[in-house]
Amino acid sequence: MASFAAQTLFILFFTLFSAFFIKINGEFSRQSINMSIKHMEKITRLHFYFHVIVDGKHPTAMQIIRLPNKTATLVGTTFMVDDPLTEKPKPTSKLVGRAQGISAFASQSDFGLLMVMNFAFSEGIYNGSAISILGQNAVLDAVREMSIVGEYNKFHPIRACITLAKIVWLNKYGDSIVEYNVSVVHL
Repeated sequence: MASFAAQTLFILFFTLFSAFFIKINGEFSRQSINMSIKHMEKITRLHFYFHVIVDGKHPTAMQIIRLPNKTATLVGTTFMVDDPLTEKPKPTSKLVGRAQGISAFASQSDFGLLMVMNFAFSEGIYNGSAISILGQNAVLDAVREMSIVGEYNKFHPIRACITLAKIVWLNKYGDSIVEYNVSVVHL
């Protein structure tokens, strides 16, 4: 049986040096391992771009509920989406998945969206895995924090997660490119 000092030394060595050696899928995802005497956690960080196209011949976000012209706000306007997720901001960069779900304007005072969205990944070790977002997306905030409420396949089981989103490009029609940084803490 290993002594407490030997176990502690191993954990310290592994914790300090593991982050230098673990790199998966380049820029799209990274993993690191946090260890303590009680348990081990794996942290996955994903970085990708969400492309919303509402205008043109091939939209990826389709308005499914239209409001009467006399409505003063956008509240109730609803979109069904199947948006590409890419490794870089250019729409032609490597596809890493799809954002599929519903977003609806749910605020009478600002541009707050209710998002019910699955990010289904199709690249690397996360091929066939997904995370689900449910909650408010305050579109005009510089950086938005949203909750991940579900996970599938490689992300399961999770202890905590966070999604940060930031608009990097927006046109007058509502087409946009949004940068996402996702951190998932696995058990």
